[in-house]
Amino acid sequence: MSTSNISVHFSENAIDVQEASTLPSIGCGGECVFIGRTRPELNPTHGELLALNYDCYQEMASQELHALAREARSRFAVNHIKVTHSIGKVAINEASVVIAVGSDHREEAFLASRFMINVLKQRVPIWKQEVWAEGLTWSDGKPL
Repeated sequence: MSTSNISVHFSENAIDVQEASTLPSIGCGGECVFIGRTRPELNPTHGELLALNYDCYQEMASQELHALAREARSRFAVNHIKVTHSIGKVAINEASVVIAVGSDHREEAFLASRFMINVLKQRVPIWKQEVWAEGLTWSDGKPL
């Protein structure tokens, strides 16, 4: 889905980073790409982390991501924002979120990218379940 140089996508399971980080050729001087990956972890109770499962209310998440990108464009001088988020299972070392920002200058791309990931985690209705060798928890650590 695209709106005035803002694009939001959802990917089943892990994200194809190359595809998600490619911005249109619109003459940007700087591009910043943030990639969030599932990192290896060890929980004293549940053992080794195997994967993360993401779920969301996709229509609402899409609307909120578009609103967030519009807010970033109004705060920073950026030309394009592309957000891709996983829905489903994402194994260790695989990408679950990619935010690509194109701007005339690198500083604005860096600032907008940082703003997007920080606020995304606070406002967008996407839920993360941790799949451990010995059980499941939600990202706030509460066991199922």
